[in-house]
Amino acid sequence: MVSKRLSKEAGHRRKFLAIIDETPECERAVAYASKRAKSTNGVLVLLYVIEPDDFQHWLGVEKIMREEATATANAALDTQATKVRETLGIEPELVVREGRPADQIHKLIEDDQDIAILVLAAGAGKEGPGPLVASIAGKAAAFPIPVTVVPQNLSDEDIASLA
Repeated sequence: MVSKRLSKEAGHRRKFLAIIDETPECERAVAYASKRAKSTNGVLVLLYVIEPDDFQHWLGVEKIMREEATATANAALDTQATKVRETLGIEPELVVREGRPADQIHKLIEDDQDIAILVLAAGAGKEGPGPLVASIAGKAAAFPIPVTVVPQNLSDEDIASLA
C-alpha cells in the first residue's frame, strides 16, 4: 500500500516521474512528463537507476565501476535536464538510486508523497515495449500510482497537443 499522496495539499505540487535509461524511448517519456508538469504547474522528477548486478562480481574494481556508473547516470540526467531547461524553462529534480529499477521506483514513490504520476514510454521495436512497460503487466511490479505510457513514435507536436 502506498502512502497518501500530498500533491493536492497546501504547499505541495504534483510531481511527474520519468525514468532515465539507455532506451531510445525514454526521451519521449521526458518530453511528455515535462510538458504535463509545465502545463499543470507541477514538478518534473527524473530518476536514473543504477543496476548493481553490473559490478558485483568484480570485487577488486567495484568502487571504480560504481563511480563510472554514477558518472554515467549523472551525465544522462544532466543531458535530459538541460533539454527540459532549454525548451520549457523548468528545473527538474534529479535522482540517482542503485538497485532493481522497479524496486527503486516503488521506494521513490513511497519516499516522495508528491509524486502522483509515473510516465513511461513504450518502445516501437520488434523486441517489445521495453522492460519497465512490460513489468506493468506483472503483479510484482504493479505501480501504486497512475502510469501514463507514451508511445515512442509520438512527435513533439503530438506530445504538445496531448500534454
